[in-house]
Amino acid sequence: MSAIATPPLRGPTFGSYRPDEVIWLLKDLSTVPLEAAVDEREHGIQSGTAHYAESLPVEYQPTAAYRALFDVALTESAPRLAEAVGAVTELLLAERGRDLTLVSLARAGTPIGVLIRRWAARFHGLELPHYSISIVRDRGIDEVALNHLVARHDPGSIVFVDGWTGKGAITRELTAALDEYDGPALNPDLAVLADPGACARTYGTRDDFLIASACLNSTVSGLVSRTVLNAQYIGPRDFHGAKFYVDLAPHDVSNLLLDTVSGHFADSSDAARTRATELGAADRTPTWAGWRSVEDVRLEYGISSANLVKPGIGETTRVLLRRVPWRVLVRDAEAPEHRHIRRLAEERGVPVDVVPELTYACMGLVKEGA
Repeated sequence: MSAIATPPLRGPTFGSYRPDEVIWLLKDLSTVPLEAAVDEREHGIQSGTAHYAESLPVEYQPTAAYRALFDVALTESAPRLAEAVGAVTELLLAERGRDLTLVSLARAGTPIGVLIRRWAARFHGLELPHYSISIVRDRGIDEVALNHLVARHDPGSIVFVDGWTGKGAITRELTAALDEYDGPALNPDLAVLADPGACARTYGTRDDFLIASACLNSTVSGLVSRTVLNAQYIGPRDFHGAKFYVDLAPHDVSNLLLDTVSGHFADSSDAARTRATELGAADRTPTWAGWRSVEDVRLEYGISSANLVKPGIGETTRVLLRRVPWRVLVRDAEAPEHRHIRRLAEERGVPVDVVPELTYACMGLVKEGA
């Protein structure tokens, strides 16, 4: 294992999280002009001339009305988020032991890793190490980061963490990447708060519920961009890259989200432990029902690739924030958990179809041939 070319990163010099809450195994590309217009970027991705991880979308800056919806969404969802965090943490400690190394998948997994770490500290007196690393669909996981981890921690202690599952593409990517990893065997089980795709064993719920960190981009994820894997900037001894958007600091709500959710830990502790006990006794074998549902929608709407069908509240939000959306499907026209999605769709002129038999609360369809 060769030495890394760039050191790990911590706040406040990279990201807005406290330095003890996460170590970013990323290369700082903050000064590199990586952003591309959404339409231009989408055309490159769909035409096969560019990979989505080679550039960054221009970050959507919310209107005042949308930001107000985020505040409402956070307030309403925080108790349920706290319970899900607690259930996942208790389940991990019961099944994997107390010597855990949290490895969140940047960037959606990062706030979840911080919250799991906070729960373990509050109720178990544990100071779990927490790293955030990059995984890229069709390109695999950052092996330089894996080498860094296994050189410093028991490989059996490593737990991969993400926010939610969609159809399960990242779950499959993680399993395949770890199978190919030329290093110690690592457990591919992905711990998530919500598993509506039924493709993970360790989860807080399989309901498609709103995780407020999905509502925004970097301003709810430590001011860190999505990760970048571009050979022009990332060498063989480099971690995958990302940018720190320090200029967005006035709009940052990353720690507001963490503090709001952890503020409900005490009230959620009994329910979380009960839920963890129930899950521990349940058959949690993945059924991959979500993937089948995506295929049904793809065929019904004449879409060429499952990559253009993004199921669940979190993934639908991402379509509207980062991609060129074609339409949004919702199961219930007035469900409060996707109020922010309906607002984004209205702002972007995207039609919303009501599909009562939908497996997920909603789906986002990317415009084909954009």
